[in-house]
Amino acid sequence: MEYCEFINGLEVLATYSEESIEEIYVPLLKKLAEIHNKKGNRVIAMIAAPPGAGKSTLASFLEFLSKDVIPEKTVKALGMDGFHKRQEYLLSHATIIDGERVPLVDIKGAPITFDLEKLRSSIEEVAKGGVCGWPVYDRVSHNPIENRIRVDTDIVIIEGNYLLLDTKGWRDLSSYADYTISIIAGEEQLRKRLIARKRAASGFAMDKVIKFVDFSDMANVWLCLGNTKPADIELVLRDDDQYTLLKREGG
Repeated sequence: MEYCEFINGLEVLATYSEESIEEIYVPLLKKLAEIHNKKGNRVIAMIAAPPGAGKSTLASFLEFLSKDVIPEKTVKALGMDGFHKRQEYLLSHATIIDGERVPLVDIKGAPITFDLEKLRSSIEEVAKGGVCGWPVYDRVSHNPIENRIRVDTDIVIIEGNYLLLDTKGWRDLSSYADYTISIIAGEEQLRKRLIARKRAASGFAMDKVIKFVDFSDMANVWLCLGNTKPADIELVLRDDDQYTLLKREGG
């Protein structure tokens, strides 16, 4: 099945095989519906993956697919990109990397460039089950837009690089999740996808794109691949851009 969606202002075209739909995504959605029936309140699923692994598109596709698979439930996909610190802050603050002062804007996307406390507070609010707002990231202004999404559904699927990150502060986020999914992929595979995405999003010359990806994005890839907490299910991104189920809950 071909699926087209706008993710953070970029048109993304993905293809999900009928096999993966029937063996992975349909059972996953039915599992979330089952959890909701038992819990009787809003269910939060979290998808964590390194940059470039397709988690945003997958979360959006699951929302789309849910209308046919679990029509009795309402599902909303949310991303953590709306919790980037504001561009003005990133331009005016820096960190030290290998003994050198690096402006935060040069490593935008690293954990330090997100407002972790705001993200935690917002997830906590979503977990309460009421109607609330959720921010999105605007690639034109390079800033979050507050309360752009209305959250009022039975099931919420939150995606982000660091939702299962096993480091101080971040590791607490998964305590709000009723179900977790992680995606892993090869480093070179992710690098190629990130270069293509950055080029499409920025329009920068290829040498500038490669420099940013190798300096910033790949550091985040290595962090995610090496420091992600175990999930209920784990997916592997294959070379043909399809996912294989590596681990299922309880197995």
